[in-house]
Amino acid sequence: MRQWSSAVLPLSILLVLLALTSWLRYATEFPEARSDGKNRHDPDYIVTDAKGRKLDPSGRLLYTLVVDEIRHYPDDDTTDFLRPNLVYLHPTRPPVTISARYGHSTAQGQRVDLSEQVEVSRAATDKDAQLLAETSELTVLTEEEKAFTRSKVLITQGNSWVQGVGMQVDNQLQTYVLESQVTGQIESHFARKKP
Repeated sequence: MRQWSSAVLPLSILLVLLALTSWLRYATEFPEARSDGKNRHDPDYIVTDAKGRKLDPSGRLLYTLVVDEIRHYPDDDTTDFLRPNLVYLHPTRPPVTISARYGHSTAQGQRVDLSEQVEVSRAATDKDAQLLAETSELTVLTEEEKAFTRSKVLITQGNSWVQGVGMQVDNQLQTYVLESQVTGQIESHFARKKP
């Protein structure tokens, strides 16, 4: 009996070590890496020199989009653009062009974040010169025809200019609202009429 009782202590230590080793292996085991590519942020397609148009239900052209390169990512359904150029068209208003060096779109393309050399240009009319707004970034809500930025903005129209920080754009109302730190120089209508 004494031989058996002297073996109990080493056996119990061995069992405890075995249990701790099993637990340690289970606790530190990494999940198996998936090899199906679903966790990677790789494009599923790349399109160069892309041109798109959106029509309303009656067939009237609402806007055109020209892009040097489009990359779509299936993991989060986003799209990156290289040199996007979006032109809103309306039968009674001058066209508005929004361009940038880079763009990033959410799923369905309802929100596009533009960056680097962003320009919003409203074409000249018979009575108004071309309007040009320049900023470093701009978020465009495509379906609502609205845009906004929190960055510095410079707007020029003819000899007039204003600058500020932050801007709200409503293409349907044709309004450009600067939010803060606004300064500028506005040319008088009378100065334009002088011969």
